[in-house]
Amino acid sequence: MNVEIITPEAYLYSGEIKSISLPGELGIFEILHNHAPLISTLIKGKIKIVEPTGYTETFEVNGGVVEVVNNEIKVLIENLS
Repeated sequence: MNVEIITPEAYLYSGEIKSISLPGELGIFEILHNHAPLISTLIKGKIKIVEPTGYTETFEVNGGVVEVVNNEIKVLIENLS
């Protein structure tokens, strides 16, 4: 899967990942390979990315939107916390 995390100012992250956890309106949810198409709003919380190597990276965010289509994930966030 490929992910792009973008703020109004810059790209924060771009690359291949194994999984991503996001803070949704109804709780934290995880996206894995071949996830169904999805659009969701995000609330304040942590985005956790697990790369294919097992390395984990986290970002504190104040909210935003995520779109998932054909193993392409785009996360638009308002600003970092």
